[in-house]
Amino acid sequence: MSDADVAALLVRVVLGIVMIAHGLNHWRGGGRIEGTARWFTGLGLRSGTLQAWMSVVTEVGAGALLVAGLLTPLACAAVISVMLVAGVLAHRPNGFFVFKEGYEYVLVLSVVSLALAVLGPGRLSVDHAGGIEVTGWAGGGIALGVAVAATAGLLGVFWRPAPKPAEQEAR
Repeated sequence: MSDADVAALLVRVVLGIVMIAHGLNHWRGGGRIEGTARWFTGLGLRSGTLQAWMSVVTEVGAGALLVAGLLTPLACAAVISVMLVAGVLAHRPNGFFVFKEGYEYVLVLSVVSLALAVLGPGRLSVDHAGGIEVTGWAGGGIALGVAVAATAGLLGVFWRPAPKPAEQEAR
């Protein structure tokens, strides 16, 4: 077992646990699913309850896949897509720093996910054991391509931001 295999395992497991915790928090934390739905609706997403459940399933599912090292490029794509949506809708207007609700955190999770997709899950993974490991630019391309397509699809179908005050006055 190489140092790279141990590093890939460490990154996969930590990123996976972070995503599982994030999904469980959307489901069972503070405002529960209803509060998460209200928050998504407040960001301009239609069908807030559906969005809340989709985020829970995506985050917990991607996290579990990452911990196992199964379908790693697709699990990374799910993380990148969730972070792109969060970055665009919730964090971008606040600047860079996370302590000001900026996009620093979601950027780091996205880049770590993309790097993991390029590097691969390592030998200590279900992908490797099953002979389905996709690494290099193919893994990165799958992760980034699927993430961008999923994000564009979600925003295209569900994002309807409220008009700005100047737009409302013009009507």
